[in-house]
Amino acid sequence: MTSPDRAVRRGRFDPSPEQIGFGPRFVTAVSLGSVLNPINSSIIAIALVSIGQAFGVGTDTTAWLVSGLYLATAIGQPTMGKLADRLGPRRIYLVGLALVAIGGVLGFLGNSIWLLVVARVVIGVGTSAAYPAAMAMVRRQSARLDRPTPGGVLGALAIAGQASMAIGPPLGGLLIAVGGWPWTFLVNLPLALVGLVFALLWLPRDEPGFDHGQGAAWHALDPPGLALFTAAMSTLLIFLMRPAVADLYLLGIAVVLLVVLVWWELRARLPFIDVRMLARNRPLSVTYLRYAVTLLVTYGFIYGWTQWLEQAAGQTAAVTGGVLTAMFVVAVPLSALGSRGRQVLRPLVIGTVALVVGSCWLLLFDAHTPIWAFVGVSAVFGVSNGLNIVGNQAAMYGQAPADQIGTAAGLLRTAQYLGAILSTSLISISYGQRATDAGLHTLAAVLAAASALLLVATVFDRGLRRDGTA
Repeated sequence: MTSPDRAVRRGRFDPSPEQIGFGPRFVTAVSLGSVLNPINSSIIAIALVSIGQAFGVGTDTTAWLVSGLYLATAIGQPTMGKLADRLGPRRIYLVGLALVAIGGVLGFLGNSIWLLVVARVVIGVGTSAAYPAAMAMVRRQSARLDRPTPGGVLGALAIAGQASMAIGPPLGGLLIAVGGWPWTFLVNLPLALVGLVFALLWLPRDEPGFDHGQGAAWHALDPPGLALFTAAMSTLLIFLMRPAVADLYLLGIAVVLLVVLVWWELRARLPFIDVRMLARNRPLSVTYLRYAVTLLVTYGFIYGWTQWLEQAAGQTAAVTGGVLTAMFVVAVPLSALGSRGRQVLRPLVIGTVALVVGSCWLLLFDAHTPIWAFVGVSAVFGVSNGLNIVGNQAAMYGQAPADQIGTAAGLLRTAQYLGAILSTSLISISYGQRATDAGLHTLAAVLAAASALLLVATVFDRGLRRDGTA
């Protein structure tokens, strides 16, 4: 408990854990920051065509707006998670929100496609702090209150992400219609400011015991490990953006860098990525792989299908955003339902079946497909999104070491955006310069095959069948 003297010294910006508990204020404050990454992921899907037209570039170039954020996120999530574990999650949470605000203003003022890519990278780094820091704050709040984490708290984080992805497409369509694509960047400013105010008012201050010095933070990050991880991810992304036989050497360089990374991390006293822990913790490693494939299919649908709707089916950005909203409207209540119990296997199986059904349905689409079918396939993918995200999050939370929850949560998001990066490569190969019916069918066939393999792997995962809970 908090001492009386310390309680007296507490002010408006220093609430005690006992005052906050796991109530609505705590849940709202940790969830607000977590909405920024999903909303930036979904809102840009509606703006890609408009941005491409504004700067006279094709889908292979605008794809950098997607992959730039995902690369920053894939690197930033475990980095921010480790900093949250070492320096304090509330502190890192606030820094991330400030970076999101800066990136939003930079994108609004951007006058070139590459400046927009820089803005998306800044936003990606900033949003990387929210989720791992939020998970760390939830775990530490549970320890301070000496009570298990309510399932509704974890569910709220998943629901916040789903709700923000639901808001992203129609909000993007509305902002483009009213003020143009720059407003899809500026919207980050008020959202980040609200998040900062709520975090200061409603999140308990980090308890003593964290390393606050810059030297301690730099040492905890394992600079050589971070550099190797960044180089490997960047090289892999450059290859995946435009894969070609002539550029296979880039893939080879990425593999070599990953091998060197593993070699270094096995010898580091404080590794950037705890390879030994991942090797010992097979269920957690499988969860990361399963999540990466799930999001490969999900983002392949979100970005590939929306581009097809506008370029091949002739739909406006507003209509496309409205149709895609069905995905997230379905996902939100299913996330709430899936978070009520401790079940993991059942939501994952049902969600993966939905991936298979939705991907196969895309094979039947062409420019004459009725609008109700667009809404229907979006809703089917919503079933997958709602159940798979909450199921994998619950699995990770139960499998990760308590003192590394921030880093583990960051690696879950890294797995997510590795899948997303692969999806942009797949879309680029399928479409080339412009989305067509044939390109959509190629994309759908690959997504269906990946979903089917994922379903088989999930059903026969002995860890999930044995535990059933997380």
